Amino acid sequence: MSGERSGGVRAPRARRPAVMMDVARLAGVSHQTVSRVLNDHPSVRPETRARVLAAMRELDYQPNSAARTLVTNRSQTLGLVTFDTTLVGPSFMVYAVERAAREAGYFVSIASARSMETRSVAEAIRRLREQAVEAIITIAPLDSALAALEEVPGNMPLVGMGVGDAAGVAMVGLDNVAGAAVATRHLLGMGHRTVHHIAGPDGWPEARERRQGWEAALAAGGVPVPEPSVGDWSARSGYEAGRALADDPSVTAVFCANDQTAIGVLRALAEAGRRVPGDVSVVGFDDIPEAPYLSPPLTTVVQDFAQLGRRCVEVALHQIATGVRTSDQVRVAPRLAARASAAAPPH
Repeated sequence: MSGERSGGVRAPRARRPAVMMDVARLAGVSHQTVSRVLNDHPSVRPETRARVLAAMRELDYQPNSAARTLVTNRSQTLGLVTFDTTLVGPSFMVYAVERAAREAGYFVSIASARSMETRSVAEAIRRLREQAVEAIITIAPLDSALAALEEVPGNMPLVGMGVGDAAGVAMVGLDNVAGAAVATRHLLGMGHRTVHHIAGPDGWPEARERRQGWEAALAAGGVPVPEPSVGDWSARSGYEAGRALADDPSVTAVFCANDQTAIGVLRALAEAGRRVPGDVSVVGFDDIPEAPYLSPPLTTVVQDFAQLGRRCVEVALHQIATGVRTSDQVRVAPRLAARASAAAPPH
């Protein structure tokens, strides 16, 4: 029979979820006081706050965020636009934003764009706005994604995580030009006559900036600027470019646009019998967690994803607090992690 188990024993009814009035009765306070505790109002005495929080835990009370949004017009949620990828950089950016938002007392709602094409990114932004997020942060590594940001209405707080140009949009990213220049000067300072480069793909502002920094450092050093190879950020493309470089005995130093590319280069050089760093020095970019444990440990430019996440959230919260959409261009300074994959050229 419905509502009974076999043997005629009635199934226990599910326990009703606790509501705010249940918390108020157990704590011996008004429901207004419970609301003030939920909203972290400073007028609540510490002992009262502790009693209310204890009642919430005992009752397993879960605040109704939708109802609170209607009352306060605050969702306490940031929207984050990302895209499906296996690349380490964007994945670390997602985690960095989530962590920084949590530390600031905000939730994060993620909308994953099917691609970085303008229409797909615009659709992800629309979905987040329908959820009443208070600000939107976008991981915007391609020119096509940046174009979508320019169409977001000016009353929506908005921050792009990355570099590039989007009119009227605040951008927070690494100083890629400086990072690439530091890596290139490091190799030149060891005595290499020039430095070859395996660049990132076209349409990525980070790839352009890293190439610019490499070219500028070579030009400033008065050394030849070799024609760069162009990869797609993957170890496979690094391996393919590395095989061609390994066949050229004049190549003694390679700067890679990211660490995955450098991993492919290390494999190609090893297969060709060229020692790293005895014959060829290799430098990467990003400092992925595996970089210190490669053979040899990889010299690379450190991209501080945690700091990038914090700065993005700071800019977003400033826009929320002031009600003013800013167009700040924030650049985080890079640093070089010097390890065993780079050394003086062979004599």
